[in-house]
Amino acid sequence: MTRISRKNEPAEPRFYSVGEAAQLLGVSAMTLYRAIAEGEFPAVRIRKRLIVPAGFVDELLKAGVDPDAAREK
Repeated sequence: MTRISRKNEPAEPRFYSVGEAAQLLGVSAMTLYRAIAEGEFPAVRIRKRLIVPAGFVDELLKAGVDPDAAREK
């Protein structure tokens, strides 16, 4: 993901693309798209593009990739 550098912008991303999130989680992008479509994974649609909140992905990784544990926090 190409980032534009701005003052006061946090160094860590706030959102990942579906492909980036899938790679971090060790699943295919298609698997993640299906989970989003079924309401099992949060995403934000901006026009035709889906982006995934980085905080949710980070919590999943901390919780051992257990979606239910991350949502309860």
